[in-house]
Amino acid sequence: MIVFLQGILAEKQPNKAIIDVSGVGYEAGISTQTFASLPQTGSGIRLLTYHHMTESEQRLFGFLDSTEMSLFEMLIKVKGVGPRLALTILSGMPARDIAGCIARQDAPMLARTPGIGKKTAERLVLELKDKVTSGPSTGSGNTPGTPGFPASPHTEAISALEALGFKTDDAVKAVQKAEADQKTGAETGDVVRAALQLSYKP
Repeated sequence: MIVFLQGILAEKQPNKAIIDVSGVGYEAGISTQTFASLPQTGSGIRLLTYHHMTESEQRLFGFLDSTEMSLFEMLIKVKGVGPRLALTILSGMPARDIAGCIARQDAPMLARTPGIGKKTAERLVLELKDKVTSGPSTGSGNTPGTPGFPASPHTEAISALEALGFKTDDAVKAVQKAEADQKTGAETGDVVRAALQLSYKP
């Protein structure tokens, strides 16, 4: 089983990355959250991987962040959620925000994420609420299920754009593009200002 890839980032796209490991190219499916954090092509990289194997195929899914990978592994155990849908869910908002929504049993917020309908959101909450509470660490000593778990600038920026009249899908796309811009700061206000300068219109 392949648990990580260490080599050169040969190619990157919003849904996949190709890593050159000693002359062999490995393709790994990724979320747009991971894509936004990838270095420039030609750079060295160490990508955590989930090796998905079935009778008909083998696929790798890659993660820069162990929290995102841990949540991915939880998501694919939920009935009706396969690896591709799990990546779509993780592309909608940062892993810590998804974990926070699940722990708070905030299915309506999850359902606003592209790729997750109301029934899927409710199923995620039902099956994972207890697991997420004691699940992957956020790196700050707290678990995603800790009461009062704060929303990230990503989620706050989406909500701000929706308040300004953006449709949810357009708000998500604008925020993702703004976050991928290296000039954009980490604060909510920075993300919102950058997103408003993009071509997505409410």
